Amino acid sequence: MTFVVLIPARMASSRLPNKPLADIAGLPMVVRVAQRAQLSGASRVVVAADDARIVAACQDHDIEAVLTRVDHPSGSDRLAEACDLLGLADTDVVVNVQGDEPLIDPASIDAAAQLLQTRSDCSMSTLAHAIDSVEEFASPNVVKVVLDARNTALYFSRAPIAWWRDGFAQGVTALPTPAPLRHVGLYGYRVGFLREFPKLAQAPIEVTESLEQLRAMWHGHRIAVHVSDHSPGPGVDTPEDLARVKALLRHAA
Repeated sequence: MTFVVLIPARMASSRLPNKPLADIAGLPMVVRVAQRAQLSGASRVVVAADDARIVAACQDHDIEAVLTRVDHPSGSDRLAEACDLLGLADTDVVVNVQGDEPLIDPASIDAAAQLLQTRSDCSMSTLAHAIDSVEEFASPNVVKVVLDARNTALYFSRAPIAWWRDGFAQGVTALPTPAPLRHVGLYGYRVGFLREFPKLAQAPIEVTESLEQLRAMWHGHRIAVHVSDHSPGPGVDTPEDLARVKALLRHAA
């Protein structure tokens, strides 16, 4: 199994300025993410940055990085440019690891890559895990996914799906059976599709749900889903998230 990990990283963040360079136990966050990714089976781990300061921080810690344009409308566009800068072939597999996941599980990265390589009918792969909290199931900030018999995505939504007709008559107060699935934002792509994706027209359902993966499905592409036994480590979107990750690392030390 041969694949490349690409980590998009951009400076602009309304909730946590200069997020990729946020210090976590003496290392910039993006470096910690890359070091975790290097524990996977990837043949190459590359940060796709929009700022020379990110590239410099990566180089200071022997992390490969490329400088991409600052005007990309989405992370997918940035990854597509990185594939061109790196000279990757259309048949190559890349795994998109978000630059704000310093506790990413390397096994999850391997799972996304391996799944895509075994599912020739799918253009993308991703992860999910069972939800065990009513609050998470009801939250629009938690993306849910429903699958078919082969663990191919049928739909992603911020709404509680699948909807329990009888049990939800009085509102979402319990979890249905089988357990609903939370989508984990880790993606595997074939490079040829990744180059095509930014050129696809936005889908109405993508705009409604604010979920970019629905564009792929709307245009007829399939997404294979690996169901994990455990939830991922927390990501970092806010100063509070950053403090939580720092505390977890101190506790683990």
